[in-house]
Amino acid sequence: MTTLYRLLTEDDTSRFCHKVTAALAQGWRLHGDPSYAFDANNGVMRCAQAVLKDIDAPYDPSMKLGAQ
Repeated sequence: MTTLYRLLTEDDTSRFCHKVTAALAQGWRLHGDPSYAFDANNGVMRCAQAVLKDIDAPYDPSMKLGAQ
């Protein structure tokens, strides 16, 4: 069994919530609390959420994690 890790990021809009919800619907699980930071270059808040997923395959760096 291999545990995959992804860090989802996006501006603080509903698009971020949809990105996290889509990952959960694909079997990923939340890992830790979300993070928020001000992006001074673009004048927006940015969000980040780590997610994990267990798969029955060995890890390969060429994997497209979003497709797992």
